[in-house]
Amino acid sequence: MNDQVDGWIDATTAAERLGVKHATLYAYVSRGVLRRRHDETRHQSLFDPAEIEDLRQRRRPRRRPGPGEMSIESRLTALGRDRPYYRGRDALELAGSHTFEAVAEWLWSGSTTPTEAAATHWRASDTGVIAARAAQSGLPAHVLPIDRLQIIVATLAATDPMRHHLDPPAVIVTGRRLIAGMIDALPLCEDRDAAGSVARRLWSKLCATAPEPGLLAVLDAALVLLADHELAASTVAARVAASVRADPYAVVTSGLGVAGGPMHGGASLGAERLLTDTRVPAQAAHVIGACSRRGDRIPGIGHHIYKSGDARGTHLFTLLRRAVPGHERLAVAEAVLAELKARKLPEMNIDFALATLSAVTGMINGAGEAIFAIARTAGWLAHALEQYERDTPLRPRAIYTGPVISE
Repeated sequence: MNDQVDGWIDATTAAERLGVKHATLYAYVSRGVLRRRHDETRHQSLFDPAEIEDLRQRRRPRRRPGPGEMSIESRLTALGRDRPYYRGRDALELAGSHTFEAVAEWLWSGSTTPTEAAATHWRASDTGVIAARAAQSGLPAHVLPIDRLQIIVATLAATDPMRHHLDPPAVIVTGRRLIAGMIDALPLCEDRDAAGSVARRLWSKLCATAPEPGLLAVLDAALVLLADHELAASTVAARVAASVRADPYAVVTSGLGVAGGPMHGGASLGAERLLTDTRVPAQAAHVIGACSRRGDRIPGIGHHIYKSGDARGTHLFTLLRRAVPGHERLAVAEAVLAELKARKLPEMNIDFALATLSAVTGMINGAGEAIFAIARTAGWLAHALEQYERDTPLRPRAIYTGPVISE
């Protein structure tokens, strides 16, 4: 029997190309990972070969681990050509259809499909928040949110007697409470604490003006797009902590300690400064030219994994264009992108789009890092839950290159 109909292939061929059983193939269909078409004449399911090949590429490791990398099996996030997939679901699709809370629950539990999480479940401990705010009382006003979050998480841990319970339901409850506490303990930008979604509450800590619905939706999408990114440096730190049974707060503290690096979560801070230095669109050429002359790395462009472009950044930037067409700060960002293209420099990544979100909303300095940290906490805890299932600590081995030793 011919295995193709109008270019589509039958289930047997599709399963063979993926190297899976028929049951797994249809599980992909039920989870929304694959589409199928029913052929009434032959009474069989048909699959798009291009979609099958794309999934085959996503399921295959990018390459063998290189210097400084270690290989860890995970069922959480796969990195495609230009975007991540959370438990088989396209992160861009999730950003357009689900809240951050729902995607966090999906990463943590892997239920049949992401479901909307009730905001009432995401409540911080009043005692913990009061203590965390008090712990920041001696800090200068200019301290960045990412630095405050490390103090907040340590204080929340000290006030949570349940933090050492590592069974999955307890860790998920802790995760909701922890993320809510990280936000609620930050200093206010609005006149009062906000209620409701994670995005709405985070907005009140980063921006002095009330949120416009369209921009609030963009912030929620940003949280979804940043929730996990396979074994990024901060996630490796979080998994190492979880592998020795460190509690969820310690796991998040480990991730935060790495996330602020300028080559990781801190990259958006450099992009924020780039956009601040470019006061009007006409200055874009001068600012980019000055960076090039000094030999400075231009922040917010290129990606060491997504060589052909970071779809997360493109998607977030497109949402901003729709939400605030003609905004003066968006025009500045557009001018910077045009200058980068004229110089044949790499395309923007998620950090540039995040900095643009911060610029058009008038958020505080370092807002992008805070958004990254809150979002990625969901991913760190998902990896912790996976690591808690395993009994062996992660222990990379060094290749000794020092002086010869005698025994």
